[in-house]
Amino acid sequence: MSFTFKQIDHVQLAAPRGSEDEARAFFIDALGFEEVEKPEALKKNGGVWFQRGDIQIHIGVEEPFNPAKKAHPALEVTNLDELMKHLEGKGVAYKQDNKLPGADRIYVTDPFGNRIEILEWQ
Repeated sequence: MSFTFKQIDHVQLAAPRGSEDEARAFFIDALGFEEVEKPEALKKNGGVWFQRGDIQIHIGVEEPFNPAKKAHPALEVTNLDELMKHLEGKGVAYKQDNKLPGADRIYVTDPFGNRIEILEWQ
C-alpha cells in the first residue's frame, strides 16, 4: 500500500446536550486532561475537547444519546496504583480487571455512562 496510518488522532465519546460542564469536571478534575478550544465552525455543535500529552478525547453531543458501554478507548498510563488512589480521592468509581495477560487495568465510566479502559503494561 502507498499509505501509512500514523496514530489515532482522537477518540470521540458521545454525551447528551448541555453536559459540557459535567464533562469538564470529569476529564479535567478527575483525569487531569486540559480543555482544547474547538474550531469556531464546530462550536455550534456543542460538546467539548480535551487533551493530555498526545491523547485527545472529544465529547460530542448526540441525540438521542446512548452511552458506549462496550466500545471504548483504552488509555495507557504509568503508575496505575497512584491513579487509582487519585480517583478514589475524587470519588470516581473504577472496576479492576485482570483478564488481559501482561497488563493491570481498570475501567471507569464517564458521567454519561461511556466506558473507558485505563491500563498499565507490566
